[in-house]
Amino acid sequence: RSKDVGPWAGLTPRRTQSGEMDIVGQITRAGDRGLRTALYQAAMILMHRGAPNWLQSWALKVAHRRGAKRAMIALARRIGVVLHRMWIDGTPFRYTQNSGATA
Repeated sequence: RSKDVGPWAGLTPRRTQSGEMDIVGQITRAGDRGLRTALYQAAMILMHRGAPNWLQSWALKVAHRRGAKRAMIALARRIGVVLHRMWIDGTPFRYTQNSGATA
């Protein structure tokens, strides 16, 4: 499933919970290091050198709200989810997000 790509690549935060305590930590770094690195580099290029598209605008909103480093990891995870969805459906990447399409 597409929503399992982030945890499989190790791009989701580690959580420690006990009673009322809930600590959200660093990314888990589980899975393939090469895949995680490639997704991070793709996110870096998309943010700094890529043509404007809906993923970049989403990441800029996250960066404004949560910070640049977290936005970069969130964008890397989202790129992985989009790539998985494209692979499953066989659809090309769309630079604009249609009203009926979700990523």
